[in-house]
Amino acid sequence: MTHHQSHPAIKRIVEQRPSLTPKARIIGNFIIKNPRKAVFMTTRELAETCQVSEATVVRFVSQLGYRGYGAFQQALRDFVDTELTLLDRTDMSDMKGPGTDRLSRVVFEEMDNLKHFFETVNIDVLNSVVDFLEKSQSIYVIGSRLSFTFAYYLGWSLTKIRQDVRIIKGSDSTSIDWLTIAAPESLVIIIATTRYPNELIRLGKMVRRLGLTLVVIADSSLCPLTQFAHLSLISHRPKTFPLLEIRRRFPASSITSFWNWQAGTAVG
Repeated sequence: MTHHQSHPAIKRIVEQRPSLTPKARIIGNFIIKNPRKAVFMTTRELAETCQVSEATVVRFVSQLGYRGYGAFQQALRDFVDTELTLLDRTDMSDMKGPGTDRLSRVVFEEMDNLKHFFETVNIDVLNSVVDFLEKSQSIYVIGSRLSFTFAYYLGWSLTKIRQDVRIIKGSDSTSIDWLTIAAPESLVIIIATTRYPNELIRLGKMVRRLGLTLVVIADSSLCPLTQFAHLSLISHRPKTFPLLEIRRRFPASSITSFWNWQAGTAVG
């Protein structure tokens, strides 16, 4: 952060730090280290985070020479918008504390998901799957319950760049029929999320028994379907998170977009 201290919003804090009270110094240090987070905080939220009173926050802003907290926030926002590099602004993994407004929090968490996906994905496996997408005679995309959302999105997107793509809901009684009549050169993609429905496991066994190529996308290497797969893509998720967060923690859209772009380029 040293190279950013020439900006007035940060420079004032650095210059005033020796004369600040211990509690005000805590606020200043927090803002210098976490400008992306602090810029969205109200006085109350900043006070709670730094474990000081709101009055201390107000006095801190006044001591820096601002007419009010709004003026200080505007200066900090200017710093975040103009001084931080793209890498600084996309390093948003800590944007989960109090004070992040809902829209910003969703956006930053999505950015964090993309960053995590980029850092952990096996690019060789991705490229191998793209080859299958291009060369397979037919493609069957299967999901069940929660994962059917991702399967439908992937299947629908693939129909825009090639023919012979079928979307199958794992719980449908016709799913077995479709796989039984599939051409030998077909590719089957099964997307599975915790708690890994039994119907998907049965279909995975069947696909392997039929000799079809199976790609599994899962949110854990412990997914029982991976043992049947020719290729597995694991999009790891945190060990604990609210149930409703699963959709955003499993970046199937990232995987799908990459495949579509690569396969679209290959197909022409």
